[in-house]
Amino acid sequence: MTSEAQSQYRSIPTLAQVVAAADSLWAFRLQEAWDASGLVTGRPDQPVKRIHFAVDPVAAVVDEAITAEADLLITHHPLLIRGVTSVAADGFKGKVIHDLIENHCALLACHTNADSARRGVSDALIAAGGVNADDAAPLVPDATDPSVGLGRVGTLAESVTLAELAERLAANIPGTAQGLRIAGDPDRKVNTIAVCGGSGDSLFEQVRDAGADVYITADLRHHPASEAREHALGSGATGTPALIDAAHSASEALWLPWGAEDLERALAAQGFEVEIHVSGLRTDPWDFRVASPESDSASHHTSGETS
Repeated sequence: MTSEAQSQYRSIPTLAQVVAAADSLWAFRLQEAWDASGLVTGRPDQPVKRIHFAVDPVAAVVDEAITAEADLLITHHPLLIRGVTSVAADGFKGKVIHDLIENHCALLACHTNADSARRGVSDALIAAGGVNADDAAPLVPDATDPSVGLGRVGTLAESVTLAELAERLAANIPGTAQGLRIAGDPDRKVNTIAVCGGSGDSLFEQVRDAGADVYITADLRHHPASEAREHALGSGATGTPALIDAAHSASEALWLPWGAEDLERALAAQGFEVEIHVSGLRTDPWDFRVASPESDSASHHTSGETS
């Protein structure tokens, strides 16, 4: 092998080196105890020239990565988050694994570690709302490093109405059938924003403690959202926080360009050259929405409903 060829070979990272770079950006130690972030398929010594970024490791995304001749697919959501006893190709997950392995494409999941890390999912979401992510603080600081952790809370440079904030988010978040669901007075001014990319209805207590005017998250279930509204509208309460509920995947897809840019920069700093693409596929599971005939976007919250 000539010295020129050796130099070219050295500029291509191995899978292990890419995983190490990912760990330096979105430390795997930050993942929640129930999570399954990490390497799913791939040989540590295989070269990685092309990387594909996506939210979900669904069949269409895997096909897209294979067609692009990617050596590594990085997804936010894990493929195998629960224990399995078979990866036979007669099931969706088994087929995905076989397709990846047979086409020499590794799979790496960066889930709740990317939620908690700086310039992660929640930083990208709060930036979409107009807050400088560098000035946002975690809602649930990590025990050993309080600069990172789940969720974010920060302050807008200028107050806006809840409706204006929702319109800003709708313009920045990838479109889905759901769009945005909002609870609160559309004309009410908001300044302090709390966010949690993905499912965030477990953090209402932290959001209230942070004094947020509005909470932006996804997957808000009826009872937690209803109870949060009752708390906000109760005797002596100020009506906060208002709620903005986005589609799960849309709230997280904002991070993909950030992640791709940061990983490319981290690898370049080590003398490696990779080609990174962000998937343009919409992997939200819902296809369309039918509005109720008498729906009113400005309808007010009512109480007394039975479960």
